[in-house]
Amino acid sequence: MADVLRKPDWLKIKLPKGESYFNVKNTVEKHHLHTICQSGRCPNIAECWDLGTATFMILGDICTRNCRFCSVTKGKPEPIDVSEPEKVANSVQLMNLKHCVITSVDRDDLTDYGAQHWYHTITEIRKL
Repeated sequence: MADVLRKPDWLKIKLPKGESYFNVKNTVEKHHLHTICQSGRCPNIAECWDLGTATFMILGDICTRNCRFCSVTKGKPEPIDVSEPEKVANSVQLMNLKHCVITSVDRDDLTDYGAQHWYHTITEIRKL
């Protein structure tokens, strides 16, 4: 029988186990938010969420572009959730984040490509 070649530790995906993971997961679900972690099918989601971090994705979870390298759903996006900036800000506060990472889908369907929504999201976070 041949020797089994084991994968190196850095290549293995860690399963969610900590309380922080479930706190992040519950916060995201409770506020109906999107993260690139989920939409992009990131293999490191357990590691980051265990550390209490997540990358919020604003302007929905459907992108107007069709990049081959990206796992985010492509198509015609839903209308913008005008309460999303406040939801993101509340989540940042609940998670007690000192540093927040935000990304977004491309919104070529909008005249300003979502710039005003970005402005409102950052403004709401800074308020809290």
